Amino acid sequence: MRVSRWSTALAALVLTTTACSGGGESVDVGGSGSGGADASGAQLVAALSAEPDQLDPHKTTAYASFQVLENVYDTLVQPDEQLEMRPALAESWETSKDQLTWTFKLRNGVKFHDGKDFTADDVVYSYERIIDEELSNAYRFESVKNVRAVDDTTVEIEVKRPTPNLLALIGGFKGMAIVSEENVTSGDIGRGPVGTGPFMLDEYVSGDSITLTANEDYWGGAPELGSVQFTFVSEPTVALANLQSGEVQWTDNLPPQQVEALGSDGTIETGVVPSNDYWYFAANQARPPFDDPLVRQALAYGVDREEITEAAKFGLATVNQTAIPRTSQWYYDYAPYSYDPERARQLLDEAGVENLTIDFMVTNEYPETISAAQVMADQLSEVGVKLDIRTEDFATWLDDQAKGNFDAFMLGWLGNIDPQDFYYAQHHSDGANNYQKYSNPEVDRLLDQAGQETDDEQRQELYNQAVEIIVDDASYIYLYNPDVVQGWAPELKGYTVRPDRAIRFHQASLSE
Repeated sequence: MRVSRWSTALAALVLTTTACSGGGESVDVGGSGSGGADASGAQLVAALSAEPDQLDPHKTTAYASFQVLENVYDTLVQPDEQLEMRPALAESWETSKDQLTWTFKLRNGVKFHDGKDFTADDVVYSYERIIDEELSNAYRFESVKNVRAVDDTTVEIEVKRPTPNLLALIGGFKGMAIVSEENVTSGDIGRGPVGTGPFMLDEYVSGDSITLTANEDYWGGAPELGSVQFTFVSEPTVALANLQSGEVQWTDNLPPQQVEALGSDGTIETGVVPSNDYWYFAANQARPPFDDPLVRQALAYGVDREEITEAAKFGLATVNQTAIPRTSQWYYDYAPYSYDPERARQLLDEAGVENLTIDFMVTNEYPETISAAQVMADQLSEVGVKLDIRTEDFATWLDDQAKGNFDAFMLGWLGNIDPQDFYYAQHHSDGANNYQKYSNPEVDRLLDQAGQETDDEQRQELYNQAVEIIVDDASYIYLYNPDVVQGWAPELKGYTVRPDRAIRFHQASLSE
C-alpha cells in the first residue's frame, strides 16, 4: 500500500482549530444494507491525518482511503495480527501438485451491503477488472493465466508458474477487495462503495467526515459498534487535543515528540509496535543528472539518516538502508552508506556535477516529509546541493508523481508482507510503481526468479542479491522503518494495533 497507500503523518505543528473543517459536498448513501443508519451500538469517532482521495479500492493508492476501506470490503484471504494469511471470503483453498492451480472454496450466505448475494462471479469480475483495466495492482496478477468460476462457491486461479506468494498478492490489503459490478458500472464506487465488510458507507461529507454504519448481517458477526465516523485532522496537535477532550476516541495522528509522555494519567491509551513500513526518497532517473548512479550515490552519502529519523519520528523509528524491517523473517542487513559529505562531494565531482539544485516534492498531508526534507536540505547544502522543497496537497503530489513532474520526492510504503511487495513494483523495469524510472536487467531477472521460487532459503538469497544492486544503484535512498503509533480513549475496547497498519474496528466496542 503506498503512503500514496501508502502513511501516517506524525509531526508537531501549531494547535489552531478543531478537528473538522466543516462544510463540503455531502453524499448520503442512506445505509442500504441491513446495518443501516439506525444500527444499534455506540458511535466511534476516529481522526485520520488525511482525507481519502477516493473510495474505489482498485484505483486508490492512498493509505487514508484504505483506513476507511479496511472496514468496508473483504478480500478472499487476509492477514492476521502476525501477518499470516487466513480465510476471509474464501473459507479454504488448496493447490495442485504442480502448484499451477489454486482452488478457493467460498463462504455461503455472504451478501453485499445492497443485499446482493456474493458469488464466485464477483471474484472473477473484481480480478479481471484490475487486470483488464491495468489498474495499479495489475502487477499482482503478472503470473496469473486465468481466473474462473467453477460454480457459485468455487474459484480457480491458474498461474503460469509456481507463485508461492499468491495469497499475499490477493489478500495482503484491501486494494485487492472483491467489489460489486453494479457498484462499478453505476459510477458510484468512488464515493459510495458497496462491499461485503463489517461496516457500510452511510455518508461522505467532503472535507469533513465519512460515516460508516454496522453491517448487522456480516458473515464474521455483527460489529458491536453501531457506527464509525472518520474525521480528517491534518494537524497532529489538533488530533491529540480532540482525543484528550473526548471529541474523538481514536487517532493515528499523534505528535511524535509527545508519545512517550502520553497515557501517564490514564486519560489516553497508546499503542506502539514496529511496522512493516519504510520511508525513502527517490530521484527521477528520467531527468539528468539523476540518470547517473554516481549522483544518486552522492545523495545517499550526503544525508545523515539518524538525524533525519530523529527529526521526523523522535525515536519512533529504526534507521534502515533497505526496505524490509528487522522484525521480518526476510530482513537483510545491508548498509553500505555512511554519512560522508566528503565522499558525496567526490562522487559529484566524478559525475561532473556542480551547483546542483533539486526540486524536492513533499506533501503537507504527511508532515514528516516536510520535517525530513528540511533536515536533508541543511545536510545536502554541505556538499553543494540545494534542495528546493515543494510542498503540495496530496492529490496534486500523486498527480505530479504519476506524470514524473519532480526531480526527487519523499514518501513511504505501508502494509507490505511478502518480500516481492517491497521490491518488485518499485524497482522492476516494468513495475507499476517504478515512478523513478529505474531499470537494471539483473534486478529484473532476480526479482522474476525470486517470485516463483518455492524454497524459502533460495528465495531469500535471490532477494538479497537484488537488494544489494538496488541499494548500490540508489534506486531508492532508504531512510527508516517507522513504528505504528496510535492513541485511543480508555473506553475503546477490543482494538489491536497491527504492524501492517490495517485499521479494523470490527471487534471494537465502547464501554460506558
